[in-house]
Amino acid sequence: MTKMNRYLKKHTEALVKDVGVEVACELTGRSKATLGRYYSESDEHADRYMPLDAVAALEAKASFPHVTQALAEVNGNALDVDTGRKSNETGSVNSNVVALAQRFAMLMSEYNQSISDGIITVTEAKRMLSETLELQKVLVEMKLHLEDETI
Repeated sequence: MTKMNRYLKKHTEALVKDVGVEVACELTGRSKATLGRYYSESDEHADRYMPLDAVAALEAKASFPHVTQALAEVNGNALDVDTGRKSNETGSVNSNVVALAQRFAMLMSEYNQSISDGIITVTEAKRMLSETLELQKVLVEMKLHLEDETI
């Protein structure tokens, strides 16, 4: 499986977990097992991906368009995400800076803990990836607030 395939599958998993497996099943009309196959990295499921209608249904409920963002990144594009539809509109750049500092500290803590033995395991890499995604969400929120202030 290529790095790109793994990357897309990890973002598919993040999308399902964002909305919750039970809700994902209801929204897509698919079973837990089928959803699991869409993000499974085993060789037998390497060519299985979530259909676009299912991605769209889940991303409409998710806090972040995980798969769409991943597709944009894989193709060298940037996605301008309007996360304001789901977030608290009372936030500010100042609150984003605080959240950014906290998330970055958490990422560095994960990294420090992971590299302490000289090896980053798959589990440790997944935890760091999770923190990186959370950091990315804060940066998008901060970008949106800064864009609002320039208008």
